[in-house]
Amino acid sequence: MTDPLPDWDLDALAGRPPAPVVPVPAAGRTDLRGRRVIVGLPGLGWRSDMRADSPVVQGSRTYVPVLSEQEWYRAEAEQTEVFAPLVPLERVWVEIVSPSGVDSPAHRDLVSRLVSLDTPPRLDPVPVREAAWVTGRRVVKTTGPEDKAGTDRRDLRAVTEPYSSADGDICVRVTTELDWYRWAWSGQAPKTLEVPVHLLWVE
Repeated sequence: MTDPLPDWDLDALAGRPPAPVVPVPAAGRTDLRGRRVIVGLPGLGWRSDMRADSPVVQGSRTYVPVLSEQEWYRAEAEQTEVFAPLVPLERVWVEIVSPSGVDSPAHRDLVSRLVSLDTPPRLDPVPVREAAWVTGRRVVKTTGPEDKAGTDRRDLRAVTEPYSSADGDICVRVTTELDWYRWAWSGQAPKTLEVPVHLLWVE
């Protein structure tokens, strides 16, 4: 079978992967407002794609107001107040970008992917070109080899699957998370950016 892209070497084009996302306990942190968080119970399961507000104290316990990301973005964009369920502080983990980078192999078998149920799992980035599907997923745009001073761009959502652009590049269109969620609550189509697939990673 003839290679449909004989001149492409996506491994050579791909730059360094972005750092993984590591959940850390919210207890002891003071910078919770607007942070992406995970809620749940060890041994039971986890709910991600949530946003936190500043903790509140009721009696002797501390709680974190937590909203779905869509509700949080809408409240911030329209400056409205919404009801946020209060989650006990010990059931909240904050997603942070690890300063240590990626140290896991790109391809792992099932056994090596097993996790502990005591804490939410770390999220290692996956190249978009290796993902089964990407539309709607959180993605990171990394800098190209020629951009030495740039930084990775997060809080993006893919709005298409990979396609061949007018210039012959394999690309995916992305939008900001605010525009992604505004699309749902208002019907307003998002502004999108065409990004070469070798610069995109599923977060």
